Amino acid sequence: MSITTDQLRARTAGSFWLRLAAVALPLLMIAPAFWNGYPLLQWDTGGYLARWYENYLVPSRSTVFGLYLHYGENFGFWINLAVQSLASLWLLQLTLRVLGLMQTFRFVAISLLLILSTALPWLASMLLTDIFAGLSVLSLFLLIVGAGRTSVPEKIALFVFTAFAAATHSATLGVLLGLCLAGWMARPFLGARLPLAGLTQASLTIVAGGLMLVSANHALSGKWAWTPGGYGVAFGRMMQDGIVARYLGDHCPRERFKLCPYRNELPASADEFLWGKSMFNTLGRFEGMDEEMGYIVVHSLADYPAWQAGAALRAMGQQLLHVATGEGANGWIPHTYGIIERYIPAQVAPMRAARQQHWDVNFDYVNWLHIPVALASMLALAGLLGHALANRRLDDLTLLAATVALALLGNALICGVISGPHDRYGARMVWVATFVVLMALARRFGDDGPADKTSAAA
Repeated sequence: MSITTDQLRARTAGSFWLRLAAVALPLLMIAPAFWNGYPLLQWDTGGYLARWYENYLVPSRSTVFGLYLHYGENFGFWINLAVQSLASLWLLQLTLRVLGLMQTFRFVAISLLLILSTALPWLASMLLTDIFAGLSVLSLFLLIVGAGRTSVPEKIALFVFTAFAAATHSATLGVLLGLCLAGWMARPFLGARLPLAGLTQASLTIVAGGLMLVSANHALSGKWAWTPGGYGVAFGRMMQDGIVARYLGDHCPRERFKLCPYRNELPASADEFLWGKSMFNTLGRFEGMDEEMGYIVVHSLADYPAWQAGAALRAMGQQLLHVATGEGANGWIPHTYGIIERYIPAQVAPMRAARQQHWDVNFDYVNWLHIPVALASMLALAGLLGHALANRRLDDLTLLAATVALALLGNALICGVISGPHDRYGARMVWVATFVVLMALARRFGDDGPADKTSAAA
């Protein structure tokens, strides 16, 4: 078959744009770090970095993620950002391909829009677990729904990536576990739309992630244990809602708690109690208070079920609206600075020279765009699902939209109820909603439709 001059030119142009995108997009995905002059740091970064050196477990700091950061130290952590950038682009293009929407121009356009209008490049540029929260939702979905449209090496890569992401943060593991449970409950109604092999593989990533975390904890601390701190974080949220003060007021006359002398002096916020200069420090922090906090958490659930339920729903609703980019990534992160100075002195000079350490990173301007885009994306996602339900359409894009909606709700429930609403927890997940909406728009206004035309009515 002969190729016309126009066809040859089109192929040449397509090849050029593909090569250009292959070079430019990974760099643009971590453009905030290049602009900063150093990977972005956050309040919690130091706690992860220290795990390799301190050889003991601390609350809410995954040793798996700590090891991941440790192996990038000699490269100024740029190798970590390279992994995060390439993983993001790989999952974006693989999702488009599995859903029958992959075209070079479309992939480039959607990637650029995500880079310009969402938290994605800031997450990819930061030494924090948050980038893996949203990406793992895509990888889990591809393991389940794309089981018949991905190669064996891709399946292995998706499995390893999802298990690693689950091991980086308990909230991420909780969201992925919830999605797997939802998949198993929906399978009797959806049948082949949720392949048994895919659901099994996805569920096994949770097991593998848990084993990975426990093994890393043992390797670094000598203890076969889960990462500590769950009760303490939940206690802080209940204290912030006034539940702890009420519990102590009701029980201190009869039961002797360490907190009883301080029941009228509890801080107004969980952050101030756990991380500020409060009586928590005086009473031995997590080591001295974990048992008491766990007892109060469990028994207050039984004593005030209606109050707890109402507080949980409010926290969940508030968390859905907390979507601003950049929380905790300002110039005031003394613990992280101290860890780098103590254990990685070779990184002190480039770290101190970065814009962030000179307070030149201002997210106010970024969030003028990011917040409206995030909120509009969630509304559009709900509209997309409502339209699909009204038309009895259940194609793969609808399944992805439902998966992302469940992930957003699960993330808001876990983070809002356990830790209290924070912008960081919303921003790390909501960009996936924007991705789904952009795919729906591309399908609606593009020249080709999805490969999958299956509907519930069929």
